[in-house]
Amino acid sequence: MTMGTVAAIGARTSVGGLALAGVDVRIAEDPDAVRQAWRDLPGTVELVILTVPAAQALEATATVPDPSRPLTVVMP
Repeated sequence: MTMGTVAAIGARTSVGGLALAGVDVRIAEDPDAVRQAWRDLPGTVELVILTVPAAQALEATATVPDPSRPLTVVMP
């Protein structure tokens, strides 16, 4: 059984350091970039860490995660 990967979406200053832990960091500095990063996630991603602004960008356009997509968590 193969384990999926973890990705993070958000501003460089918030998620950049997660790359040191092996997280697939997707830098997204504005809402359009967040939505594009979400659409571009590979199928192997099982967990997505979102910054608060990234989560808000996804919610604002009804691009909210659904059960067929990866588990998501919003950074405090």
